[in-house]
Amino acid sequence: MKISIIGAGNVGATAAKTIADRNLVNEIALLDVIEGVARGKALDIAQSASIAGFDTVLYGSADYGDTAGSDLVIVTAGMARKPGMSRNDLAHCNAKIVRSAVTEAVRHSPGCVVLMVTNPLDVMAHVALRETGFPRERIIGMAGLLDTSRFKLFIARELGINPREVDALVLGGHGDLMVPCVSLASARGKPLSGLLPAETIDALVKRTRDGGAEIVNLLKTGSAYYAPGESIAEMVEAMVKDHGRPLPCTAYLEGEYGLDGVYCGVPCVLGPAGLSRIVELPLSERDRQALHASADSVKEQYALLLKTMDEES
Repeated sequence: MKISIIGAGNVGATAAKTIADRNLVNEIALLDVIEGVARGKALDIAQSASIAGFDTVLYGSADYGDTAGSDLVIVTAGMARKPGMSRNDLAHCNAKIVRSAVTEAVRHSPGCVVLMVTNPLDVMAHVALRETGFPRERIIGMAGLLDTSRFKLFIARELGINPREVDALVLGGHGDLMVPCVSLASARGKPLSGLLPAETIDALVKRTRDGGAEIVNLLKTGSAYYAPGESIAEMVEAMVKDHGRPLPCTAYLEGEYGLDGVYCGVPCVLGPAGLSRIVELPLSERDRQALHASADSVKEQYALLLKTMDEES
């Protein structure tokens, strides 16, 4: 299996290293439009092979021709958020980058699956769907896995336990209205609502929603990349191994959860061809309403972006 990662910034390079460390694929092409950046980072990662123990062949390029024949294209290219900038502020600029990236990548790999990482994630996934004309199964996004991992960490730290002892799920758009599902959260098999007071749970939910912004504000000149890189690798592993376990991912909904025509984070089973199926879980009425509000927000963002794009063209 060959994968290409478009964008050799911190997220793209970290994803390349993490995927290689897991020995998931035969070949990784790392691409960046800035000459030398992708080649330098790919060479650096490749030089760790004998130490890390992986067999994956890595190379970098500024030429989309070197991505030809990819089974999976991961798009991380785009402007990162700056302090005070919302994900919505990124849409106009990053839409141009994503349109160019997917057009070039798909021209060289017409049978690929596209994994969108560029923010605002849900809107950019929809841009890629529109640009490629692919079926929904071949355009998926990474967000829910990252947000869920953050939620689990914050719960675990509050309880003084390991994050692996926490079961939790974050649904909805990858933004301010994401839905950490309190009704589905538990630790060591006990419902979260019975372990922590409501005000503490509300604070954990808020911190999860602000998880990316918190890191942006601390770094000042960048955004998160270690946890996003691991999240990308986990999705790649699910596709490569076809293990059938649902993961929270961004997918285009066609009636699931009562939503239609929108990209939104939901539990998904992934396989070599991308999205295999969406798993519908019973939600509390509060979580269901929050999910619909989040999806409506994504629809509004996309409609506004489409209007701007049409006016420009």
